[in-house]
Amino acid sequence: MFMGEYSHTIDAKGRLIIPSRLRELLGEEFIMTRGLDGCISIYPMEEWAAFEQKLRALPLNDEDARALMRFFVAGATPCEIDKQGRILIPQTLRDFAGIDKEVVTAGMLNRIEIWSRDNWERKNSHDDMNAIAKNMQKMGFIL
Repeated sequence: MFMGEYSHTIDAKGRLIIPSRLRELLGEEFIMTRGLDGCISIYPMEEWAAFEQKLRALPLNDEDARALMRFFVAGATPCEIDKQGRILIPQTLRDFAGIDKEVVTAGMLNRIEIWSRDNWERKNSHDDMNAIAKNMQKMGFIL
């Protein structure tokens, strides 16, 4: 299970150090793609395979299904960690996530999210967490 929040910087070539705690769980090869809310998502191969099956099950005659598939699959790229524990984030994904220098890497149970520091702070201000928790009850999630 991926968890934790880590701050790093990305180098001029677009390389980011993956924290060792997350790196151990990630495996040698994994998939990086666009994530919801403007982040980049990294999936271990087994998690990507499960996600891919859900995408394959979507009806191709549904416009939203095709858009969702394009969003995740067209932006996806296989990745590996180099000997220094870094990954190379493609320019297209850096542009999508607004990543320039300061980065937050966050473990999210079955995946890792990579955020620009500014977007992370904006999206995760926790100002309305009580309202969010209350709304989650409507979906059957009770704390």
